[in-house]
Amino acid sequence: MQQLARQQPVITHAADIINVQQLRASCATCSMHQLCLPMGLNEADMQRLDQIIGRRRKITRGSILYRVGDPFINLYAIRLGHFKTYQVDPAGSRQITGFQMAGELLGMDAISGERHLCDAMALEDSEVCEIPFPRLEELFINMPTLLRHFHRIMSQEITREQNVMLLLGNMRAEQKFAAFLTNLSSRYVARGYSATSFQLRMSREEIGNYLGLTIESISRLLSRFKKENLLQVNHREINILDLPRMKAMAVGADNCR
Repeated sequence: MQQLARQQPVITHAADIINVQQLRASCATCSMHQLCLPMGLNEADMQRLDQIIGRRRKITRGSILYRVGDPFINLYAIRLGHFKTYQVDPAGSRQITGFQMAGELLGMDAISGERHLCDAMALEDSEVCEIPFPRLEELFINMPTLLRHFHRIMSQEITREQNVMLLLGNMRAEQKFAAFLTNLSSRYVARGYSATSFQLRMSREEIGNYLGLTIESISRLLSRFKKENLLQVNHREINILDLPRMKAMAVGADNCR
């Protein structure tokens, strides 16, 4: 969304009013569209929401957006790029807890305890919009529709976490990997991209860490899926050849060979 240099409660002068069509066009290409456009906010509400958006931050590949224990100040809307979140155990080993992409929010883990519970690292050169949470809460008081939509976002995040727990439970290795790929597919479709052709922004080692599998297992699964004409793979470029069967395999309905 457009970033305003001034941070004032409400714009009252006609010369300062943002052209709403321009704002909507800007929002359509911004990750913040999930907080405003689906709700049909009026002109005044869109201006108020736009005013609280803080600076845009460019995060270079491998850089940290926030670390575990950092105080909670902002939510971060991913405008461009991909991130991974992870925790580090006392022995120094990393456990990846999720992969996030443009159009998603980072930092909701810290809302309750006011401290971040994981590290967030950019998988590629990325850009985020800072959303000061205290100011967002102020908007919730007078914009209940915004609050309801935010609750939906939080509910989706909880559901995703539950699905990860299921993924890492009793699923076979091929189910885990199929579920991982179909999950990426559905998230890209929601952003207007292809359901079957996309690039893996994370390494095989990172995928294995997330799924509780070794890098060798991921390589074997890629080879097997290629052999069974489920996938075409060119380095990190993925082309799913049989999405219905991939989805069936993810839920254990496919007869594995």
